[in-house]
Amino acid sequence: MTLTIDDVSIPDSQLAREITELVQGTASPLLFHHSSRVYYFGALAGKRRGLSFDPEILYAAAMFHDMGLTHRHSSACERFEVDGANACRSFLCSHGIAQADIDLAWTAIALHTTPGIPRHMHPVVALVTAGVEMDVLGLTYPDYSAASRQAVVQAHPRPDSFKEEIIQAFYEGIRHKPETTFGNVKADVLADKDKNFIRGNFCDVIRNSAWPG
Repeated sequence: MTLTIDDVSIPDSQLAREITELVQGTASPLLFHHSSRVYYFGALAGKRRGLSFDPEILYAAAMFHDMGLTHRHSSACERFEVDGANACRSFLCSHGIAQADIDLAWTAIALHTTPGIPRHMHPVVALVTAGVEMDVLGLTYPDYSAASRQAVVQAHPRPDSFKEEIIQAFYEGIRHKPETTFGNVKADVLADKDKNFIRGNFCDVIRNSAWPG
């Protein structure tokens, strides 16, 4: 029986069960529990915002969003986000899911590390990023009740060492293809032209998040 929090639970379907089994058997416990929390926090955010979305597609996107960091799904030259999106697409295609839903899941995964854009898109795209930003960065930490946070973390443990462990997982998953980390070129322009510009640091944001630990 899956955890239900404020009427949010993992879909009780064959597709969802196969997703759980696949991700649990492929990703590390760290990534599996992180991805599960991303689903819950994303779905809870959707409920709070009154958004309409397919829980199965949101679950698929949330659970596959970091699969590109695993050895099985990591390519030699694609961004890890694209690797995860491709893995999800292949899985959903093999299960006869509608192309529009497959495209939603692909886009949600591909954009989950691109701030400022997903929230303007379809709820599935927006909510995967919302879940990631909550679990990794704690950006909306106060928006969730203490009871909700505790229930999610009790079902899918978030260890005190999570911040450093997730940074290490990112590093291990991308260090063999550093060229794929090329990102926001506007930061490079500011760094080139403004001697007082201080580049944002993703790892510092994680470490300074509202999450304890």
